[in-house]
This record gives sequence, C-alpha cells and structure tokens, in this order.
Amino acid sequence: MATNPIAPPALPLTVDDVRQAAMRIGGSIVRTPTLISRTLSELTGATVYLKFENLQFTAAYKERGALNTLLQLDEATRAKGVIAASAGNHAQGLAYHGNRLGVPVTIVMPRPTPTVKVMQTQSHGATVVLEGETFDAAYAHARKLEAEQGLTFVHPFDDARIMAGQGTVALEMLEDVPDIDTLVVPIGGGGLISGIATVARAAPRDIEVIGVQAELFPSMYNRLHGTAMDCAGDTLAEGIAVKQPGGLTAQVVAALVDDIVLVSERQLEEAVSLLVQIEKTVVEGAGAAGLAALLGHGQRFKGKTVGIVLCGGNIDTRLLANVLLRDLARSGRLARLRIRLQDRPGALFHVAKIFHEHTVNIIEVYHQRVFTTLPAKGLITDIECETRDRDHLDRLVEGLRAGGYEVSTVELA
Repeated sequence: MATNPIAPPALPLTVDDVRQAAMRIGGSIVRTPTLISRTLSELTGATVYLKFENLQFTAAYKERGALNTLLQLDEATRAKGVIAASAGNHAQGLAYHGNRLGVPVTIVMPRPTPTVKVMQTQSHGATVVLEGETFDAAYAHARKLEAEQGLTFVHPFDDARIMAGQGTVALEMLEDVPDIDTLVVPIGGGGLISGIATVARAAPRDIEVIGVQAELFPSMYNRLHGTAMDCAGDTLAEGIAVKQPGGLTAQVVAALVDDIVLVSERQLEEAVSLLVQIEKTVVEGAGAAGLAALLGHGQRFKGKTVGIVLCGGNIDTRLLANVLLRDLARSGRLARLRIRLQDRPGALFHVAKIFHEHTVNIIEVYHQRVFTTLPAKGLITDIECETRDRDHLDRLVEGLRAGGYEVSTVELA
C-alpha cells in the first residue's frame, strides 16, 4: 500500500506574520517609495524599479525588523532592556526605536568599529560596549552579557519577528507596482530575503525571487548549492559580509528562493557609482548589490520587470569618494599618464601644450628623478588629467606619441 510522503517541516514564517508586522510598525517607519528608473532600464534591458530603503531615518531597512521585535516584547522584558551584537544598520535601527519606546538598548561592537558608527549608535541613546577584534568575539560577549544582566538578545536576522518586519518591504513594493515579476534582494544573514520571499510566494501570480551575495562572502550560496567557497576578504558590501547565515533563514531560502547570484567587487563599485550619478541617491555596497546583479548577469533579467531593494545608505564618505573616483578612472574621464621626458628647461611646457591643444585639464603633476631606472638626465612625469570620455583620452595619448613622447596609462587593478 502506498504511503503518503513525509510533509516538509513548517517554515518559521507566514505571510500573515508579515501582514501583522506591517500593521504593527505602520506609522513608525518611513513608507519608502518604489520608483521606476528609466535610465537604468535602458542600460540593463529590464524594467527596473527601485525601492528606496536608504530613505529610512537610520538609512536602512533594518528598522522594520527591529521595531517589529521590540513591539512584541512584554512590559517586564522591555523594562530590563535588550542587547545585540552589531557594527552596522541593525545596531542603529534597534537603538533608534528602543529609544523611542523607552527600552534600554545595549550594543556590543568589535573594537575596530569606525568611530562614526559608534557615535551614531550612541546618539540614538544606546549603551555601546566595545569588545573583541571581530564580530564573532563581540557576539560571544553580547550573549554573555545577556545571561549576566537578564537582557533579551535581538538577533539581526535569525528570528521570525525580524524576518516578518523585513518582509514588509515586499508588501509595499508589490502594492505600489503590481507588475513586478522578479525581486532581486541582497543576502547577508538572510532576514530580508526570507521576509520578501514569503510575501512573493503568497502572491496570486508567479514572482521570481533572486538573492545576491558578494563573491567574497558566498555563505548562503554555499549552503544552497553545496559548495565550500571561502568567505573572507575586504568587500565593499560589508553589510552582507556574513560568514554563517541563519538556521531559520536558510530553511526559508532553501524552500522559497529561486536562485542566488554572486557579484564582483567591481560590479558593486559600478552600481554604487551609477546610483549616485543616475538616481542622485547614495547607497552602501550592500544596498547596490541588486543593481550589481543586473550589471553582472544581464541576460538573466533582460525583458523582466525587476524590483530592486536599495537596502541601505550608510557608506563612509571617504570610501564613497574613492568609489566615484575609481569609476571615473575606469571610464577614462580621469586618468594618470606616465610620460618619459628629458630633464631640461621647457620639457614640461611642451608636454602641457599638447594637453592644451586637446582641451584636457591637468589636475596634478608628479616628477620622479631619483627612484627610476632611467639615465641621470631622464625623468618620469605622472600627470593626472580630466577628459570627457575614453575616446578623448585616446586622442590625447595619440597626440603625445605623435609629439615624440613615450607615454603609458597607469591602470587600476
């Protein structure tokens, strides 16, 4: 006699959980817009809609899950306070809403956490404890303080209440743009995509859910595909640089997410830069991961109506400046040319004339006489310059070579 197959285990989250979370947090978080990007649509061949979660008060979606969790704590638990380990957006979201609700919040951060992040978290009324050199050490200390002080630990992603709060992003997107047929979502620990996939699977039509991870931290990709790629490196997308995804989130991702794609550091940089230039909006590396997926896997999304979550905008200003300058260099609009000259009066003047003839702006000039393999009467000059585009730069180089100069471009890695 045939037997019934074993039913799959129930998932830790339902769409009703997400709907209840939306009712719970409504009015206390920003209902961020979902807007079409006509320029990015032309660039990628997809119809691209952007969900501007970088417009939340703390500039990240993490507020949603943090608030949904805090609101479900009883009065005694709230009075004692909560604790978390985080050096990023979860810390600020929990601190901000804890302060609003009168809930004491303690955040344990690794000692190397940038001062600006410590100060931002403290400005929301949280007690910040710096402990350990890594997140794992900070996490272990937070769990120790939880037990010692009777606090409630609020996990950044592996909690059904957190996942439900994050899923409200998808409710808003699909309400604003019912035609979306593909959702592209960054994955770190998996809280955001778990909530979003839960909503997508409950929709009355097929909606594809694609996760995105940085190539340097393919933790959920490894779990889904059975691979063992290393999770390490200095990624621009530090907000999704998670070595171990959650156990609960992994269940949801395995059951509901269609695929996970990986993006390179260069694609992340290009996406951050494009969003500044085209949409005039600032996102962190993790926030640009969805667009990076479209840039790196164009054929997969061509012709589809794609919803991308710009999940956060907390990027260091100096890092942002470096990303933008590197993008200018790669596009040929900013260049460093290395030119061999004779060490005699007027040599630099004659080179500058060629720059003038090609209407190229000189930004910086560097002379090198000593640390070079050239003869004593030779020198190397590096000239940083600004051009209109790659063709303009190529014409300048041709002009310099026609003038008898040995010239090369100093390329980015």
